[in-house]
Amino acid sequence: MRYMTLYKPGRESDAPPSENEMAALGRLIEEMTEAGVLIGTDGLQPSSKGARVEISGGKFTVTDGPFTETKELIAGYAIIDVQSKQEAIELAKRFLAVMGEGQSEIRLMHDGSDCGPKASHAGEHRQALVS
Repeated sequence: MRYMTLYKPGRESDAPPSENEMAALGRLIEEMTEAGVLIGTDGLQPSSKGARVEISGGKFTVTDGPFTETKELIAGYAIIDVQSKQEAIELAKRFLAVMGEGQSEIRLMHDGSDCGPKASHAGEHRQALVS
C-alpha cells in the first residue's frame, strides 16, 4: 500500500532543517531506501519562493509567498510503500523523532487503476500541458 506523508514543521519559521537534522534524515532515508519502502521524498524550499493559486466563483487568485501562517506550511513529503497504515505511522514517528517537533499527515494513495485504465500509463507520453 502506498502512502504519502506530509510534514508540517510546527514552528514559526520557514527555515530549512539544521545540519544535524539533515544528517539524521540522510541516515533514515538511506535505511528506508535499502529496506525498499521509500519511493520518493524531498523537502520544499521556503514559501517565499512559491505561490498559492485559488479559484472561487470561477475567478482565480494568485498569491505569492511568503505566507504568514508558517506553522501550517508543508515542508516536505515522502511516498512510502508499506504493508499497513500502522507501519506508515511508525515510520512517521521515526521521522518526527529526528525532527524533534512537527506533524506528519499520512494519506493512502489511489492506485492508478482507481482513475481508469489509461491513468496508470499517464507518464508514458509526457507533453507540455501549458504553453
